[in-house]
Amino acid sequence: MNILIMDGQGGRLGSLLVEAIRQRFPQVYLSAVGTNAMAAAAMKKAGAHQAASGENPTLVACRKADVIIGPIGIVIADALFGEVTPRMAAAVGQAEAIRILIPMNRCENLVAGVPDLSLGVLAEDVLAKLAGCSIYAGCLRGAALAIIPCIRKEGLYFPELAMVDTSAAVENML
Repeated sequence: MNILIMDGQGGRLGSLLVEAIRQRFPQVYLSAVGTNAMAAAAMKKAGAHQAASGENPTLVACRKADVIIGPIGIVIADALFGEVTPRMAAAVGQAEAIRILIPMNRCENLVAGVPDLSLGVLAEDVLAKLAGCSIYAGCLRGAALAIIPCIRKEGLYFPELAMVDTSAAVENML
């Protein structure tokens, strides 16, 4: 699974997420895109497999991501003090990836019904949502066993082996 983490300004949130995800899900591939070089460098230092900054890397990374994680401003043009361009926001919004958006309640974008929470609490919620989502979940319904191979530059590997309740499949066969 290729997870893209996006952040801006100093990259503090992105760095926290990279470290937490690397620790909890060591098998995933982490890409990072900063809206500026400082944010990208911070996420790379925190352990992202690759990091870049700017508009074009954002457009490319969004096409390749299975999951995109970042502050809610990554889908709002001119957010993060103008660091998110309209093309960047559109790339995130139009990506086929699962998006986990973090309500930061900053930069003139306030989310009603969401209290101000610490970065630690927000990061834990991201991890919980990430643990509950699988890009393969829809494909596995009704399957007795699914082995999903993926090919990466490093070669063939099996990111997930999923056991699913087989009772319905067995009943249909009888």
